[in-house]
Amino acid sequence: MRLTFHQLRLLLTVSREGTVSRAAQRLHLAQPTLSAQLRQLADQVRLPLFERIGRRLHLTAAGKLVVETAERLEQELETLDERLAGLRGDVVGRLRLAVVSTAETFIPRLLGDFRRERPAVEVSLVVLNRDAVIRRLTDNLDDLYIMSRPPQAPPVVATPFLSNPLVVVAAADHPLASRERLPIEALAAEEFVLREHGSGTRQAAEQFFAAHGLVLRPRLELGSNEAVKQAVAGGLGLSLLSAHALAHAADEGIAVLRVNETPLQTQWQVVYPAGKQLTPLAGAFLGFLRERAAELDRTAQARLAAARR
Repeated sequence: MRLTFHQLRLLLTVSREGTVSRAAQRLHLAQPTLSAQLRQLADQVRLPLFERIGRRLHLTAAGKLVVETAERLEQELETLDERLAGLRGDVVGRLRLAVVSTAETFIPRLLGDFRRERPAVEVSLVVLNRDAVIRRLTDNLDDLYIMSRPPQAPPVVATPFLSNPLVVVAAADHPLASRERLPIEALAAEEFVLREHGSGTRQAAEQFFAAHGLVLRPRLELGSNEAVKQAVAGGLGLSLLSAHALAHAADEGIAVLRVNETPLQTQWQVVYPAGKQLTPLAGAFLGFLRERAAELDRTAQARLAAARR
């Protein structure tokens, strides 16, 4: 086969847009020209690449294989461009990040600061639950991954960059909120609002209770910190949350309980597959995170102190 990367990029665009007409608009091509290029590509492969169902195009098995290869080539060319820029002393390109949803309280702001320092940089950010981030890591879809608990498999390089203190929270009018000091046993009868199974915060809560011979009593399972905070403020149970998520705890009707042996000290970590060679841009962002960690730590401690008043 004598496929060209131009043809592969055309197919990539069609697969992403879903129709030839929208892809043609995105590519600034006449629709007949794009259709002719796709026919030539299918002739090279000697198999149909997509089928039309209604108005949308759906990739065939052969089409999916070609698109997967085209995506890898596209990523390799982007990486090449970034590495060549690094040799020239430039830091440019696209930074691809996947972060667990509990990090959404501070990562977007940091990305904004990073881009203000490097306006030529493009950023792709996906915010997902931990299991989905690990799937992306396994498939090597991004440059860096941010989570508090790296997976045991696949093998990874994990670099801690920021403390992630976890505290027990309750509605501001909860009877336990006025107590000066609480043994963990005081929580044994309480129901909890928890993140989904697999969440790093939930794993930390389960391990904390198990270490003291107690069983966590879930009442609700929710998929975001904001939903958890609203449920806690509404009196639906206690929860364990990162101090980074408590920017407006008092205004939201949430109090931090003074439970013995808390905050639980965990770490935010930058993770990537073992053996992966970081691009200059990814390395620059990792360095940027380390530089900003002290400031973020101070902010988290201030929020924690305010929430405990």
